[in-house]
Amino acid sequence: MKTTTINLQNLSFGLFIGLLSLSCNSDKNAEKRNSVSEYNVLTVSPKTIELYREFPVTIEGTENIEIYPKIEGFIDKVFIDEGDYVQKGQILFSLNAPEYEQELLSTKAAISSAKANVSSAQVDIEKAKPLVEREIISKFELTSAENSLTAAKATLEQAQANYSNAQSNFNYTKITAPVSGYIGSLPYKLGSLVSSSITEPLTTVSNIKQVYAYFSINEKTYLEFAKEGLLSNMNEVSLLLPDYTLFNQKGKIQTVSGQVDEETGSFHVRAIFNNPDNLLRTGNSATIQLPRTIKGAFLIPQSATYEIQGGVYVYLVNNQSQVKSTKITVTATNSGLAYIVTNGLKEGDQVVLEGISGLSSGKEIKTVQVKESDISALQQIIEKVTSTNQ
Repeated sequence: MKTTTINLQNLSFGLFIGLLSLSCNSDKNAEKRNSVSEYNVLTVSPKTIELYREFPVTIEGTENIEIYPKIEGFIDKVFIDEGDYVQKGQILFSLNAPEYEQELLSTKAAISSAKANVSSAQVDIEKAKPLVEREIISKFELTSAENSLTAAKATLEQAQANYSNAQSNFNYTKITAPVSGYIGSLPYKLGSLVSSSITEPLTTVSNIKQVYAYFSINEKTYLEFAKEGLLSNMNEVSLLLPDYTLFNQKGKIQTVSGQVDEETGSFHVRAIFNNPDNLLRTGNSATIQLPRTIKGAFLIPQSATYEIQGGVYVYLVNNQSQVKSTKITVTATNSGLAYIVTNGLKEGDQVVLEGISGLSSGKEIKTVQVKESDISALQQIIEKVTSTNQ
């Protein structure tokens, strides 16, 4: 019978080494767990987002008429002041041009003289008729008298035409408003000599019951808007005033230029707005807002992204708490602090929000969930989305 002898000393030493090894492994695992950093993450969900594309505009009244004199003369009276509202036909300026008054008197006298000649010619005919019948004078003299009457009538007509022309010229000494509206600047003062050839108008009259908002868009933007129907006159547009408040009237796109401006490579667009309170004036600047609705999009702060060679990327967290770099397609929001993601994300994805410069694909992290309402860059947009969907 074979006997097995156990060396208790060796066994005790082996157990000691094994326990020591287990203790070291346990400490390493604990150290590894402690080395996993915490990162704030956002679990995304799709939304219908109302986005605005903004463009600077120049405001003009629907009627913006420059006033020029039609005759030469000295400004005798100015009946209006800058900023006044005038009615159509109201006198704006009076010119001192005495030659036109003299011409009017002269042509009026010429009419009186021509009428007298007509009367005399008619009398001559009446005298000649019975004498011709009695053959006292020849028929030739009657024909001559009739021709004299025809010539006298023609002279009268010419005199009347001259008077009408003189009357028009005299009327031009009173310059009236062609439309109702507001008066612009008044560069010429009393006594200034003006004529139809002056380079700067006497003033401008602007009808601003409705106003035009002019702006330009490049070819790429035009194609985007045309495909989405944003340039249709069925869509309402908004106007942001220089004090960053919204104008209280909605407008509509009215026209888009039929061809590209060769110098700027852009299309010229005109929108129209009602202006019942006359708040907008010709020459005002503002910003037009064209609404654009994006369905099924995701909203993330811009700080959660990074760029490589023109592409935009985020880090997503998988089920093993590991991050992975993912390319996304984005559209900037009006605030400039957030992105609308239209491709690259799906509902439930976890996006790392901050500290992404120290990450790389495959790195394990500990996630801390953050609500959208707690992210300041998204709050305003979320409120807009909420109000739009109600």
